[in-house]
Amino acid sequence: MSKKEIPYKIYLEENEMPKKWYNVRADMKKKPAPLLHPGTLQPMTFDELRPVFCDELVRQELDDTTPYIDIPQEICDFYRMYRPSPLVRAYCLEKKLDTPAKIYYKFEGNNTSGSHKLNSAIAQAYYAKQQGLKGVTTETGAGQWGTALSMACSYFDLDCKVYMVKVSYEQKPFRREVMRTYGASVTPSPSETTEVGKKILADHPGTTGSLGCAISEAVETATQSEGYRYVLGSVLNQVLLHQSVIGIETKTAMDKYDIHPDIIIGCAGGGSNLGGLISPFMGEQLRGEAKYQFIAVEPASCPSLTRGIYAYDFCDTGMVCPLAKMYTLGSGFIPSANHAGGLRYHGMSSVLSELYDQGQMQAVSVEQTEVFKAAEQFARVEGILPAPESSHAIRVAIDEALKCRETGEEKTILFGLTGTGYFDMVAYEKFHNGEMTDYIPTDAELQAGFDGIPKFPGNME
Repeated sequence: MSKKEIPYKIYLEENEMPKKWYNVRADMKKKPAPLLHPGTLQPMTFDELRPVFCDELVRQELDDTTPYIDIPQEICDFYRMYRPSPLVRAYCLEKKLDTPAKIYYKFEGNNTSGSHKLNSAIAQAYYAKQQGLKGVTTETGAGQWGTALSMACSYFDLDCKVYMVKVSYEQKPFRREVMRTYGASVTPSPSETTEVGKKILADHPGTTGSLGCAISEAVETATQSEGYRYVLGSVLNQVLLHQSVIGIETKTAMDKYDIHPDIIIGCAGGGSNLGGLISPFMGEQLRGEAKYQFIAVEPASCPSLTRGIYAYDFCDTGMVCPLAKMYTLGSGFIPSANHAGGLRYHGMSSVLSELYDQGQMQAVSVEQTEVFKAAEQFARVEGILPAPESSHAIRVAIDEALKCRETGEEKTILFGLTGTGYFDMVAYEKFHNGEMTDYIPTDAELQAGFDGIPKFPGNME
């Protein structure tokens, strides 16, 4: 097959799978700002982070100079269950849209957890096992991270305690049951099982919860349970590092067939999928070797990049975590109960926040009814029911393809299809019944969140 004969689905050979993770921070001239100790406001050290995270993960979190980090063989062996994932040419969608654009998507839903989250979950569980820990704690929004981590912990015989955002716990009972099938305990957050959960419930009676709330509870449980550590499915540098397998595979496949994407699109909540997809392409751009248009897509109901403030803020609602410099809506901001649970986080990855602040990428926000219109349109022609989170990227990919139809430009569009939506049927039901609404926070509501951002010299300037 010549390079011009591009197949419908591009699969890599086993020997083409990534053997190393790519650390985009190594190519950033201006590095992301370090995590700060909330008491001293000094950069967090290895020893200060050890009580919360696994030792090797702390090393990865703090390493902003090593470009490539070896993937342990046991993780590579696990990846072979579902990797390499396919890069798909969306011929049917192109035809439906009558666009000259070429549309590709990297499909990460071809594993039991149903999303890209397993790429980091197995790595974090591996390092916990290597350290001799009993188990880990975490939070989950849509449930994809909790599902992935419970599967990874089951593989390594680790205990797994999951705090699931209450609105998702109620909307997605089947996702919850998958976690329990893999042996995890699942608690709706905020809960009465932790001190921080009790305080949040007292301050916000009847709240549907947020990722920030669930993080606080998971961290409290980890730090008060001997032999446990906390693990996170997004936001952190280490997570974006593990997720770089998405982008490395994508770029390898595109290079194999001489395909150059003009526009690269990903949904953005905390940043794991977007950061993983764009990392090797962004590396090229940072080194001056190529130029791309990167678009982060977030929900209008939780617009951290498009309406947030770039400042040091707590990563959690209970204010027990380190301070991270990021685009944030304030750790006390609790978004409306939209159906893209994985995107309901008040802040954005420090890596992506710094790249956005440098003008290396752009961001847009979209309303959920428009997102589900795009999801339905995609499902009807491409045969995959996408997750609500992924559908944010689909919405903007369709919009960009329609722009090409108007201008006649033959741009190549790449987006990340992060997972499937078969556990999100309550959301699809509300959309089909006309019961889904859009909510955009007012400036006053956002200001209430901004008012809670820590105030110290140099912050919020």
